[in-house]
Amino acid sequence: MRGLYKLITTFLIGVIFTLFTGLLFLAEAQSDDESSLHVGGALRYNMLLTSYESDIDAQSSQFTMDTWRVNVLYDNPGGIGLNFEYRFYPTFGTHFIKQGWLEYNFTEQTQMQLGVTQVPFGNLQYNSNNWWFSLPYYVGLEDDHDMGVKFTKTTNNMQWDFAYFFQADPEGPVGGTGNFGSGGSGRYAYDVVPGGNASLTERNQFNVRGAYQLDNGEVGASIQYGQLYNSARDEMDSQYAFAVHADYNMGNINIKPQFLYYGMDVADNSGTDLSTVYMGAYGIPYEVSTDAWIATLGLSYSYDVDWGPITNLNFYNDFSYMSNTTGEGTTTRATGDNLTLDDNFEHTIQNITGFLVSAGPVFTYFDIAQGVNQPWLTDSFGVGVGPGHEDLGLGESEYNIRFNINIGFYF
Repeated sequence: MRGLYKLITTFLIGVIFTLFTGLLFLAEAQSDDESSLHVGGALRYNMLLTSYESDIDAQSSQFTMDTWRVNVLYDNPGGIGLNFEYRFYPTFGTHFIKQGWLEYNFTEQTQMQLGVTQVPFGNLQYNSNNWWFSLPYYVGLEDDHDMGVKFTKTTNNMQWDFAYFFQADPEGPVGGTGNFGSGGSGRYAYDVVPGGNASLTERNQFNVRGAYQLDNGEVGASIQYGQLYNSARDEMDSQYAFAVHADYNMGNINIKPQFLYYGMDVADNSGTDLSTVYMGAYGIPYEVSTDAWIATLGLSYSYDVDWGPITNLNFYNDFSYMSNTTGEGTTTRATGDNLTLDDNFEHTIQNITGFLVSAGPVFTYFDIAQGVNQPWLTDSFGVGVGPGHEDLGLGESEYNIRFNINIGFYF
């Protein structure tokens, strides 16, 4: 039976690639005008000061290279396009493809993308205004990119996205030490990765997103369903997510509300139901709850100025709340350990207050990132979107703060 499944999957992928290749040749033959090619990139730095569970000391402040990247954009009047981006993160000892797709425009309203393309789920392109994103990013549900094919159809009133992703985006190498370094985690956005007693990878994901177009924004809903392949059991488990979302402008003010629920019906290598899985990005995996809902609200105010090279200030506040719905009792984690709870896993809160300064090719984010059980805002990295600090016996969950300045030159 499994051989038949592999045969059907291979056949479908072959049909998609053959169809797309044929369209590319047709578009090239029909194109009489010159094509355009742009090669660019970015270089970004971080300055930060943290106030976490421990006292502030010399290690609480840093000045680091955030990332450098290469971008390639190709456009052909016959309808062919290419969008490619590769990123390098020296701090984490990894580098990887962020996106890379071929596109074909059937008409001005209909497009197909093939390759590593953005998953159409929730508010696009981002559900946030700040450098940190919102909490859905940390569980793989904001600005995620996977390997597959996507169709986008726009009309006067609607934008529809239909996508099939065979697998997660390609992995990059991981060369870090200490807490850094785990197979499957060298990537830009969070995906389920093998870890502990759960040999899981993402497969066969379907997405449908519809957004009603307003004069000053949109309101919509998203559905996602996919499989999680356990290589030890040679079986497929499942994952799913639903979201309602809006992105609306009122003059200089932008409002981004979103509510989502996700779940995973997943078991470990021995077949025991799991309350957590490992998800990884930037070379670092951590535990994530298999069942949760997340509410977010982003507010921003854009103000144009004429201060030398500075042309715009964008003030914002992005709030996220995550409730894990594991339930009380004894649960089995992806680590292989059992955990006895009196109630659900602890909630996670993230709030980012800041502003973006735009000055020609330089964009600088000034963020005050605040979090409770936020996996990146703690001395115990990774704790929060699964079992919280108190659940794991690490003491009371604290309100942690990080002041962050990200300076980026884009070309």
